[in-house]
Amino acid sequence: MASSIGNFFRRSLRRPGRREGKDEASAAENNPPRVPQGKVGDRSSILCSGQFFFEYLVVVSLKKVSEGRYEPKISYQFPKRENLLKGQREEEERLLTAIPLFCFPDGNNWAPVTEFPSETFSFVLTNVDGSRKIGYCRRLLPSGRGVRLPEVFCIISCLGCFGLFSKILDEVEKRRQISMAVIYPFMQGLRESPFPAPGKSVTIRSFIPESGTELIELTRPVDARLEHVEFQALLQRLSPDLILHIFASAVLERRLIFLAEELSVLSQCIHAVAALLYPFTWAHTYIPVVPECLLDTVCCPTPFMVGIQLRHLERVLEQPMEEALMVDLCQGKIIQAVGDEEQILPMKLQNEMLTALTKHNYNNNVLTSEQVNALVSEAFLHFFVRLVGHYPAHIKWGRGGAGAFQERSFCKAPGSKSCRRFLKKFVRTNMFSLFVEEAEKSRIPPEAHFQQKITEYQEQKKHRRDS
Repeated sequence: MASSIGNFFRRSLRRPGRREGKDEASAAENNPPRVPQGKVGDRSSILCSGQFFFEYLVVVSLKKVSEGRYEPKISYQFPKRENLLKGQREEEERLLTAIPLFCFPDGNNWAPVTEFPSETFSFVLTNVDGSRKIGYCRRLLPSGRGVRLPEVFCIISCLGCFGLFSKILDEVEKRRQISMAVIYPFMQGLRESPFPAPGKSVTIRSFIPESGTELIELTRPVDARLEHVEFQALLQRLSPDLILHIFASAVLERRLIFLAEELSVLSQCIHAVAALLYPFTWAHTYIPVVPECLLDTVCCPTPFMVGIQLRHLERVLEQPMEEALMVDLCQGKIIQAVGDEEQILPMKLQNEMLTALTKHNYNNNVLTSEQVNALVSEAFLHFFVRLVGHYPAHIKWGRGGAGAFQERSFCKAPGSKSCRRFLKKFVRTNMFSLFVEEAEKSRIPPEAHFQQKITEYQEQKKHRRDS
């Protein structure tokens, strides 16, 4: 089973770019590759109001296969879907087969316990057509006496809103401690409610025995662009310099491996790194928590961004890997690097981002999560505005309305030699190719927020010249 699922993920987790036919391995440098978000980070296709909150709620339990060895299996599924077409049924079977591996990525060696701290984490699954679904997980110990095995409640949705689903899982866990029967009406009410627009709320009525009817209000933040990410998790564990090294590697679509023991740390930090790339999106293998049976993913010659539990470090180091950046999130240090990470980004812009990251003490609890997200996002977005904000001027429009990007003039436009050198590498990435493909389709620029920042920056430059 693990082999077939591994092949499925390695085949489906990559999104082809227009350069794929030229040289797949040269995506980022001259040698060697928007969560639902069709691609990682594509807000437009997942953060749509009016959609159902979720597709499935599944409970994954551990079933004993031999002494000390357990296999994760789905013990509960809501809703049960019937009358599916053959293709839909096969897709559902593939999805439901993969989910248990990602709910218990730690392996099969377990033992019943009397205490187990609840943990929240997420994973991303990619369909054959490239669309992605997010699994929001709460692993907990069910109430009872004596030793017990943990179980995972997993909500599968095409909507990226981690804070909101974490609150939903809080309600699921509260009801699990009473009875499984109390979970069903709550999830049914949630499924019948439309996903709210940014800044809006939806209220779920839910009955709990001995407590009566509760009204649960679920609210989306006003700025929906960052509701799927928590930059604080990254800033608490890594220095600004190290974050920039990681960002530089991600921008050139290299291989990135993140290590931590807690599943929540891995998923939060990897989602945060992917979000730093806005308005571009990571278009390659993306597995926030790699199951033990898929550790050989690190042998892939194409780009990947993966999270692996620290207990598997020795096995990972034994793999015949190509060059990769390996980061220990627990110790806040680099274990393995290519060696040129500090020279990738133009120095002036790199220093500006470093100043922005060190300007505020993000760990003093004075700033809210939303404020931290806004400040960090602004710093990295400004980097892209400065470097590629001139791209609209280098799209030549034909009479039929089709655009043709003029790559050579685009790369030669910056006055800085270091910026030109960086752009020559960046235009060869899949993330840039995918962005340009969208820009060539219409005179209305993709990613309106990015375009707004470009306009603001150009107006500021004009004002400085005229004053």
